[in-house]
Amino acid sequence: MLQEFFNKKVLIIGDVMIDRYVHGSVARISPEAPVPVLEWKKTENRLGGAANVALNIKALGAVPYLLGIAGDDDDGLLFRQLLAVENIENQHIILVGGRPTTVKSRMMAGGQQLLRLDQESTEDNDESTEGILLNKMRYLIENEGIDVIVFQDYNKGLLTKTMIKKALILAQKYNIPTCVDPKKKNFAAFQNVTLFKPNLKEISAFLNKNIAPNLDDLKLASQEFRSKANCKNLMITLSEKGIFIENELKNMILPTTPRPIADVCGAGDTVISVAALGIACGFDIEQIAVFCNVAGGQVCEEIGVVPINKERFWKEIGVL
Repeated sequence: MLQEFFNKKVLIIGDVMIDRYVHGSVARISPEAPVPVLEWKKTENRLGGAANVALNIKALGAVPYLLGIAGDDDDGLLFRQLLAVENIENQHIILVGGRPTTVKSRMMAGGQQLLRLDQESTEDNDESTEGILLNKMRYLIENEGIDVIVFQDYNKGLLTKTMIKKALILAQKYNIPTCVDPKKKNFAAFQNVTLFKPNLKEISAFLNKNIAPNLDDLKLASQEFRSKANCKNLMITLSEKGIFIENELKNMILPTTPRPIADVCGAGDTVISVAALGIACGFDIEQIAVFCNVAGGQVCEEIGVVPINKERFWKEIGVL
């Protein structure tokens, strides 16, 4: 079944970033303040945000097309170089002057995160940049045979309400399914998408209510959500509780397998990647959720933001 992922063409539109890890060791407390002194050993740069979705798509045997913006700065050039190293096309990343590339720097010692430093702008795109993005989107749809579109929103300014509306109109014009990994700012802007995948915290914040991870609460929440932003399939991730799915035919919780959790960073990127490929292949939403539970759980066993390991994923679900 998963061989159908091969060569599916996935357009990822969203906020890209660098996940930077500064590794070192701590042996003393600073004499200047009661804080640990990190003795530097190495710095590691990884693709993050929507770029991690592209990595996951590629790792699963499909073809990613990544559309986003970075700053016209050293980190923006580094970001494009990181894409090239991974053999992911970088010509659809627009470098914008006066805007910093989003970088999340984590100070690490002994596998533990001591501090995170974020460099970013959350200002909305201007109309000129938005026009360039939409033209690139149209070109990719018309020339590359896109099978599914992923909107990866971190509320960093690329997916404005007008950008979302125009991009969805394009997708609907060409009858391409759409999958959304949202942040609360633009929830209601994503109307009539194929799959909407918030986590429990995000949908609770959007609906302004405490939602317990049980079937009764989740069914009520899904009904309220769909009255505000209709979607064909709703998938709510519940961390260690699994995934809730809801559409016209089904509503249920798919439990996950207990695992040793090292780091939850990047798990959402992996889940939306597997879900989008499942949608592109026409899989049933229940089967997609089963795959997503396995994929998300596996990456949580790794430290830092990492893509799925295809062979390990296939082996656990019984393909290998």
